[in-house]
Amino acid sequence: MYIRQQFKVVDGKRKAYWALVESVRTDRGPRQRVVSWLGALDEAGRLGLLARATFRSESSTADYRQQVLFEYDDQPIEPRWVRVNTKAVRVENKKDFGGPWLAIQLLDKLKLDKFFEKHQPKGREQVPWGLVSMTLVIARLLDPSSELYTSEQWYPKTALPEMLGIPAERIDDNRLYRALDELLPLKDQLEKHLKNRMGELFQIDYDLLLYDVTSTFFEGQCKSNPMAQRGYSRDQRGDCKQVCIAMIVTRSGMPLGYEVFAGNTADVTTVEEMVRQIENKYGKSDRIWVMDRGMTSQDNLEFLREENRRYIIGTNKALLKKFEQELLKQDWHAIRDGIEVKICKMPKEEGLSDDIPSDSPEYLERFVLCRSRDRREKDKAIIQRAADKIAARLAIMKERCEKQNRSQLIVSREIGRLLGQNTRASHLFEIDVLPKDKDKLKVHAKIEWKKIKPQTDWHELSDGCYILRTNVTDWSDEELWKAYIQLTEAEDAFRIQKSDLRIRPVWHQKEERVLAHILVCFLSFVLWRTLGEECKRAGLGDEPRRVIAELAQIALVDVVLPTDEGTLIRTRCITRPSEHQRILINRLGLRLPARLKSTDL
Repeated sequence: MYIRQQFKVVDGKRKAYWALVESVRTDRGPRQRVVSWLGALDEAGRLGLLARATFRSESSTADYRQQVLFEYDDQPIEPRWVRVNTKAVRVENKKDFGGPWLAIQLLDKLKLDKFFEKHQPKGREQVPWGLVSMTLVIARLLDPSSELYTSEQWYPKTALPEMLGIPAERIDDNRLYRALDELLPLKDQLEKHLKNRMGELFQIDYDLLLYDVTSTFFEGQCKSNPMAQRGYSRDQRGDCKQVCIAMIVTRSGMPLGYEVFAGNTADVTTVEEMVRQIENKYGKSDRIWVMDRGMTSQDNLEFLREENRRYIIGTNKALLKKFEQELLKQDWHAIRDGIEVKICKMPKEEGLSDDIPSDSPEYLERFVLCRSRDRREKDKAIIQRAADKIAARLAIMKERCEKQNRSQLIVSREIGRLLGQNTRASHLFEIDVLPKDKDKLKVHAKIEWKKIKPQTDWHELSDGCYILRTNVTDWSDEELWKAYIQLTEAEDAFRIQKSDLRIRPVWHQKEERVLAHILVCFLSFVLWRTLGEECKRAGLGDEPRRVIAELAQIALVDVVLPTDEGTLIRTRCITRPSEHQRILINRLGLRLPARLKSTDL
């Protein structure tokens, strides 16, 4: 260790101050690390300064304590005591520490730091691309925003410059954009690495894979991006171009892989490609595919059956009509409060014929009828709102026809449009458009309508019901239903990426940058899920959001100690965690450092 003089310009004058530094060896060569800022020292102060620092390395984060600074002419220097003006003690340069520190612990747990070090080795660039990639992932997890905001506003206010060893002035939006380009080619390797690592950490079962598709929209025209197309928007932004994202997660919600498709891609056309992609990466094991009804088509069913793949798929509600007699029977199996299920075969008069072999895939396929009380109440509320809307509009139209002379053709078209917009309640109304006065040459319209209740109301019978189809023959109806309901894990993955990680809207215009942006969001989501699993293990629930928000309050500060002689002693410290924060850290099995180890580039 030694002291080094530094200079800065204050009010146009060049002033000197001193820093206590030590030489450390890093992968990038010898570097000097600032242990403490000493302020402006006179000659006596420099000669009388004595510090002791003991270095202890028990984890990836090290403790630094003072040790012998130096000896002069082989003789120890007597300590020189100074008095500190306690009224002038102050804290400066406060930076966010808890959130970045937690994110680095998660990266270390998943060994992503080692992955980046191996696959993005340092070249001639001043800052290793692996460290910049880690910065992108951490920023997306803690404060998702644009690369410009990350470089100019967020990064300098955090402790990451000291923790990663990248000075704030070396992180700019251009470097972050280039890091996206360097990261994208590693997508497949990252997915395999994370699958293996998460399997080691959490003993994940891959016997059940949940598959779903969502979309995310763009800001801008995206004229140079062929994947940006208009299509069915899950975000209710049909005015914007979009891309579709297909994701596969395990039954515990851990992501296994994803793929990006053009914005006008139909969900049903993505199944074969995604299934083959997973099989090519991880082999054809005896797994069960779970998908919603948007993936159902005859071609997809034949594809899944051709190599004895097992599946549980939601089915269009129109197929329920063929099971009307089954719906009327009372042999339902109540598996929980408000949920009833039962397994059926397709009625032969409507589906299979007698000449189909008993061992054929079509014959072995089973259908699971499901009936939910909560879903029934929801369907009834939807129909009631639609009926109220039709009734209110018809009353206005009738009054208008009485006051005005309106064409029968125009009125009929308006009624047809109204019923078309509220099809679920259209069967509850009987409407006639009649001539107002038959004696006149020009026939004007009048409306007669009433609300009816059909003797056999199919909608009332089928409210709250849905149907699944599967070729899994060794599971009970309850097990099949529970497996299908776990699709909410895939939906939850999309919800987190859209809300907490802000995958939308996409501001990038180049196709490669869009794909890299989605990859960064995927990696941040893996960190999110990893923290969620650690919270479950520790008995802290399964909501990482609150843990991140609580630990983010821990800060890195510079404590300034003015002495009576006018010198300033500066030391960098991590704020002491509160009792609640300390409990969280201990439960998660982490160890908060007392001082910050940093390596300047």
